[in-house]
Amino acid sequence: MRPNDCKFLKSHEWCKIENGVATIGITDYAVSHLSDLVFLDLPKQGASVTVGESFGEIESVKAVSSLYSPVSGEVVAVNKELPDHLEWLGEGPFTKAWMLKVKVTAQSPDLMNTAAYEAHCTAEG
Repeated sequence: MRPNDCKFLKSHEWCKIENGVATIGITDYAVSHLSDLVFLDLPKQGASVTVGESFGEIESVKAVSSLYSPVSGEVVAVNKELPDHLEWLGEGPFTKAWMLKVKVTAQSPDLMNTAAYEAHCTAEG
């Protein structure tokens, strides 16, 4: 079940904004389509991210995929353990497998609620 308190991008990133800070990760849909994850590259704390621009990469045995930011702002926390525990993405993509926390200065106008994202995933196949 995808949480109702998250917003989603068509590129399968999610964010949950609380008190001006967005927690960001990738969705269960993205994880299932990537499969066999082998590498994750994330920015360092203090870096800036921009709406719609790549903040890192995730690599599976099949492909390398860019990760796109749903918000702009400063990275205030990074899940430093995640690159060594990529299995967490399959176990809890909306909980322990968060990637970044960003102090938000702007958010994407293209963010979807859970129902719209589920319809997008269905349409994508």
